[in-house]
Amino acid sequence: MATVCLLLSGGAYGIAQQIGSVGVQDATVSGALEVSNGRARLLGASTVTARDHTAEVTLQRGGTIRVCSTSGLHLAAGKGAGDVPLMMSLDRGAIEIATHATASDVVMTPDLRFSMKAAGPLDLSLRVARNGDTCVENRGAGAPALAVTDQFGESSYEVKAGQHVLFEHGSLKEVVDNEREPCGCPAAPVVSVADAGVTGATPAAPGSTVAAKTAAEQHPFPAAVSAGLAPTSGPPQAPAGTVHAQISTTMSYGGEAGSANTGDGGSSGGSTTVPVASGTSAPASNVATTPTTTPEDASASTATAKAQAPPPAPAPPPSDVFHSIGRFFKRLFGGH
Repeated sequence: MATVCLLLSGGAYGIAQQIGSVGVQDATVSGALEVSNGRARLLGASTVTARDHTAEVTLQRGGTIRVCSTSGLHLAAGKGAGDVPLMMSLDRGAIEIATHATASDVVMTPDLRFSMKAAGPLDLSLRVARNGDTCVENRGAGAPALAVTDQFGESSYEVKAGQHVLFEHGSLKEVVDNEREPCGCPAAPVVSVADAGVTGATPAAPGSTVAAKTAAEQHPFPAAVSAGLAPTSGPPQAPAGTVHAQISTTMSYGGEAGSANTGDGGSSGGSTTVPVASGTSAPASNVATTPTTTPEDASASTATAKAQAPPPAPAPPPSDVFHSIGRFFKRLFGGH
């Protein structure tokens, strides 16, 4: 097996110690390694590139390094007994380191170099963007302080325990010391099947994404129709192939006493058409019938109408002098 060495100034790091292991189903691994039982043992300077999900490197000294999706991490170990020093180099992407750090551990990015000012429990999240923005989150009250220098050694900065900062474009002169954006691996969206309320013969696997509800399901009628989220339904239609039938009947009434219902279309009564939808014939309950009018009912209706009619106006009395003289002579000669 080919041996790959990483030589640094002073010869502090080499290939003398095993670094850790990672699952081959989670990452692509290159360098000094040995594969056994589905895991790649990192025997020296190696590169771990995560696949489409986070790859977790189990360190030989204890602790883990989580390499976020599609990120690439270069690892090398130094010589010595006990907890050997580690050098971790991140080109682009994000990592999360949780281990007991030594004072000789180093973390590098293309623009910056982070070294431990003391040994202690390290809970570090680091992210490097394409434009060089470097996000650093040194979590924990007992975490060791980080001494940060640029590649040319002209500037320096100290990231204290519990501090969360952003070096814009990888520059120590453009520091945001109250960064709020997380620096580690992004949280994977998880959809609860129980919360989604999906039922069926083939249930979804736990944590799988389920189909979203439509607008009409989220806003049922009539709210969906009034909001324009669902089409309005038209009037109910008869099923295809159904025969439509119409029934006509004559309705009449008596205008004078003694008039009777003739029942033919030529009478003075009006004709009403009642549409009925049926397969063969209309049921008897749906047929409009003509009320029967007797002569007594017609006479009562006519008498009521006459009783309610207003009386005729009285004729105006004659007022001219000729009519008065005529009446006088009629009484004088006994005229009637």
